[in-house]
Amino acid sequence: MRSSRRTLGAAAAGLALALSLGACSSGGAAAGEDGTIEVNFGYIPDFNGTSLLAIAEDQGLWEEHGIDATTSSFTNGPLQIQALGTGDLDFGYIGPGAFWLPASGQAKVVALNTLGRADRVVAQPGIESVEDLAGKTVAVPEGTSGDMILTLALQEAGMTKDDVELVPMEPPAIVAALSSGQVDAAGFWYPALATVKEQVPDLVELADNTDFEETVAFPTAFVAGNDVVADDPEKVDAVLKVLREAMAYRTENMDETIALTADFNDLDPADVEADAANVDVLSVEEIDALTQDGTTDTWLTGMQDYFVGSGQLPEAVDPSEFYLGDQFVTAGE
Repeated sequence: MRSSRRTLGAAAAGLALALSLGACSSGGAAAGEDGTIEVNFGYIPDFNGTSLLAIAEDQGLWEEHGIDATTSSFTNGPLQIQALGTGDLDFGYIGPGAFWLPASGQAKVVALNTLGRADRVVAQPGIESVEDLAGKTVAVPEGTSGDMILTLALQEAGMTKDDVELVPMEPPAIVAALSSGQVDAAGFWYPALATVKEQVPDLVELADNTDFEETVAFPTAFVAGNDVVADDPEKVDAVLKVLREAMAYRTENMDETIALTADFNDLDPADVEADAANVDVLSVEEIDALTQDGTTDTWLTGMQDYFVGSGQLPEAVDPSEFYLGDQFVTAGE
């Protein structure tokens, strides 16, 4: 059994996956000749998106549960949801800004992961408040947590995106644009902002996740394609068992997890450590308890209210329609 990786650029992600994975992807069970379960898993190369996959690879968890895993790097969650919909991925990772996609029926959340603390609204030196962004160029990766933090900050200031000159950009372009002063501000996140600060040390932080945590949580999660959930419960259960065991390892071995994540993504361990510092890591026991006592439903309902208000979601639905919390808990029994 193997665990292999691909790195895909944002523009080519859909086509590359369709060409390279389409022959082995379907809504039904995919098993190798030796009975292994074939899984195509997307991720974002940061601590939230990769730490569990790095642990699974290092600790042999895929093999332990009979899984032949191929992991593919993406720049954001919406691209992975798209790949789930076409069957080119079985599972993926999303940040909070993409939760409206499973809430709208385009995928299922199979496991919550962490609570994000890395998102910021940042601006060039001299801009001192969100109100000062009126008429300014503001970059944002649409449909992400960066988009979410910007919208919330503008709302709190009595503003909307119509009050700024919004510039949709992919994350690497935002790093370059902020560093060179081509945009006035951005809704963005760490660790990429650490790179920007090397060029703009006086970058101003106007808002962060903690400003809104009383009303809106910022969970990250793992998602699965609707067809995979409907047609291949064995695959879903096996992957959930891997994720749960990786979560347990992460909780008990944070230093080792940071090193493994750095190696998996070919990053400086110090950068990954700084990234992890902006994350509230949830243990598997915490996720079980929060799921069973209804806290996660409260989070997901609050997020849906935000997405309805922002126009991304037509109406809220019961969280059980897209969060498989009971199945996640059962996988640990």
